[in-house]
Amino acid sequence: MKVAVVAEFYPRAADPVLGIWSHRQALAARDAGVEVEVLVLHRPVPPKAALDGGPREAARHAAQMLRQPWVEERDGLRVRYVPFVSPPRPSAYGSWGTWAAPPLAVALRALRRRFAFDLVHAHNAVPAADAVRRAGLGVPLVTSVHGGDVFFTALRSDAGDRAVRAAFASSRLVLANSTGIAELCQERGAAHTRVVHLGTDLPSELHGRPRDPVLVTVAHLVDRKRHGDVMRAMWLLRERWPHLRYLVVGDGPERSALEQLAARLELADRVGFTGQLPHEDAMRELWRGTLMVMPSVDEAFGVAYVEAMAGGVPVVAALGEPGPQDIADAGPGMVLVPPGDVERLALELDVLLDDQRALRELSAQARKTAETSFSWAACGAATIAAYEEALR
Repeated sequence: MKVAVVAEFYPRAADPVLGIWSHRQALAARDAGVEVEVLVLHRPVPPKAALDGGPREAARHAAQMLRQPWVEERDGLRVRYVPFVSPPRPSAYGSWGTWAAPPLAVALRALRRRFAFDLVHAHNAVPAADAVRRAGLGVPLVTSVHGGDVFFTALRSDAGDRAVRAAFASSRLVLANSTGIAELCQERGAAHTRVVHLGTDLPSELHGRPRDPVLVTVAHLVDRKRHGDVMRAMWLLRERWPHLRYLVVGDGPERSALEQLAARLELADRVGFTGQLPHEDAMRELWRGTLMVMPSVDEAFGVAYVEAMAGGVPVVAALGEPGPQDIADAGPGMVLVPPGDVERLALELDVLLDDQRALRELSAQARKTAETSFSWAACGAATIAAYEEALR
């Protein structure tokens, strides 16, 4: 079987961790026996955050994006970057498939002449699947939904809703990364859905735990990840746990506000910001922690959760979110707290940190859950089964 993967979120020179999960799923499918090539929708325009940083920052970011090779090999996969232009994301994201379709159609036809793919696997309905359907190749389409389509794109504009629904209608199968996301896809018209969980690597050795407890979050610094709730919980625990530290791994538009919050809570000396790190470095920081804490909302899956558990780091996440619920249902290793309830979050952290024996047991259970239910091998097998279903 030959598969063409089409994605907007995919690692590139300017951001080597962007959409790394789509790359890892492609590798997992290849390792399970499928031939794969990848087309990445590449918009060589600086994001709004870079433009807001002034002319010098915008120019630096633009130069970095333009240095992206059009064809490269990543971990043995051939990846071609397909440039397209479009209006700015906030106002026009729902229509990006329209703008990406013409260059993608050319790239898909060129690819098919030398790599006769049996189906296209698009990551996200907008813009990837929408652009594929507009390209008009008549090849079976499988669309993966990672949350944004049903949490944001379809809700923010009529164009986005139409594009998501049209992409679902054109897909033989819609792959959701959690049960809750599958249900939301069905509400938007997806006739056939299948849950395929993403995976994680298992480190060969577990890191020793720090002498003083360390909370870690690995995530983009945006409001929905709720880093501020973790700091406020630390403030409530300041007398019980005076040496408790918090490490924030990642970058994003909320960084300045979070640094200011840490200063206002008089926690600046106990909260560290690493900025964005290469994936391997981020994992090392994560696996050195005591607990991974990310009580985020609109969380479709959360690869960082299972990555933490693979390293024997128990997780605290938000109750009622699709991804955390699926992960918690798979086995022990994750504690769920009501979203936005800082006092409950502080209480759960206190309970977990106070019983070292129970914490060690939860650590071992977390690793076992990740190994049993969230390996990349299992993801690869499930992905191939989905492809076979779509081709039938």
